[in-house]
Amino acid sequence: MASWQERDTITDFFLIKEREIKQASNGSEYANFTIEKNLHVILARLWDITDDQKRLFIRKSIVKIEGTVITYRGQVQLNINRMRLATDDDAINVSQLISKDGVNREELWHELRLMMEEVHSETLRSIIKNVFSQKLLRERLTTIPASKNYHHPYYAGLLDHIVHVSRAALQLLPLYPQVNRDIIMSACLLHDLGKTELFTEPVAPDYSTSGHLMGHIVLGLEIIHDAAREAGIPSHNEELMSVKHCIASQFGEVSQGYGSTVSPKTAEAIFFQHIKQMNTMLHAFEMIQERAKDEWTYSPMFKRKMYTGKEGSK
Repeated sequence: MASWQERDTITDFFLIKEREIKQASNGSEYANFTIEKNLHVILARLWDITDDQKRLFIRKSIVKIEGTVITYRGQVQLNINRMRLATDDDAINVSQLISKDGVNREELWHELRLMMEEVHSETLRSIIKNVFSQKLLRERLTTIPASKNYHHPYYAGLLDHIVHVSRAALQLLPLYPQVNRDIIMSACLLHDLGKTELFTEPVAPDYSTSGHLMGHIVLGLEIIHDAAREAGIPSHNEELMSVKHCIASQFGEVSQGYGSTVSPKTAEAIFFQHIKQMNTMLHAFEMIQERAKDEWTYSPMFKRKMYTGKEGSK
């Protein structure tokens, strides 16, 4: 999509992320679609939409679109000329449209399993084993994104994030021998479990009711609490509390307002907070660079303009 030019004719498959039916000034109805392919999101418009088309072209549908590229108020959009649902003969599935190039779910899951072997504490190993033996949780963790928009917002994005945070920890831990390795690796593996309940699905994720009401940190701590109880580990176990503290303080100081329920108060929590945030922010910046057209682009996440290094309007 980055190479599209005005008046180009485009024919390709897309996922419908959002749809809005509106009324034109002449009284006819049209549809605004937010469509996606491989992390590229664009607005597409279908004029004079029929009742049959409204029934067929709904959120989460895979569609084949032939359209003309236009620019409206400085934004590249697509005017739809023809549109149909994908069929079995097209041999395309939704994961192809919402994946990031180079991210392989099976390879990441294999690497995550190897990361589990880096934890030597019997107490923490039993919790990790209990958690990842849950089939539904495992299926969701290996498919959902890490966020809706800002970082790792793609198929298996959460798994990609967890593996990369774990890799960073393994590289940095030898430099800080005073930090407990088992606590850190357990926190890496378990810190975003709550997102398996935060999001409704991997295809066009929205926040669940429990996600809205409690947030992913609380949901994740509940999952860990239940796994520990099933493993016969008391809630006041020191290792367990240390891991839970890392998770509760993963966004840094409470006063910053980023989402921690408590400020970091241990060496492990300080260490974990920074590798977690480093991965989150650098990947978010990578997404900004990939989508940017100008040298400076405003980021809602960073709440400031970020330098992309791309040529464009100054």
